[in-house]
Amino acid sequence: MKLVVGLGNPGPKYERTRHNIGFMAIDEIVRRHSFRPFREKFHGLIAEGELGGDRVVALKPMTFMNNSGESVAPAAHFFKIAPQDVFVIHDELDLAPGKLRVKRGGGAAGHNGLRSIDAHLGSDYWRVRLGIGHPGRKDLVLSYVLQNFLPDETVWLDKLLPAAAEALPLLLAGQDSAFMSKAALLIDPPAPRPPRVATQER
Repeated sequence: MKLVVGLGNPGPKYERTRHNIGFMAIDEIVRRHSFRPFREKFHGLIAEGELGGDRVVALKPMTFMNNSGESVAPAAHFFKIAPQDVFVIHDELDLAPGKLRVKRGGGAAGHNGLRSIDAHLGSDYWRVRLGIGHPGRKDLVLSYVLQNFLPDETVWLDKLLPAAAEALPLLLAGQDSAFMSKAALLIDPPAPRPPRVATQER
């Protein structure tokens, strides 16, 4: 059994903000893989489904970002899911917009949602980092992550979220490199080869 968590803040005010890309990813996963409808539990919204033969619980904590661990840890404990089977999807300032990286364990790197999960669950879980870019100055970070995505950013956002959702079964099966490779190909597929022109024999 796996727990897939998307980080964000609840309420319509934050719905399209950069900090909520984790929520957006969960919505895409639930839709694409036909999970059951969301219901309230563990101070959050959960939806259940199956991916690659695994039972999967998708979770959007409704605790606000800084207290995400208060939702994630109770869910993991209830379903008896070990940290290494927890996958947290979150915004990443240090990645270019539209890029995706994954790693298991590590520090919170200043991300308050990860810091809260570390405090309640430990740090030995998977982090799916979705790049949103950096505003360039540290004092602009808070306002930047709480701003809505700009219209021109939807170009890469509309590629990144479906790609991550489509490739997710590979990650849940422990194939993290294959997950990143497949997502990258879906985001930026190779250009089709031009058709070969047949030469006429003389």
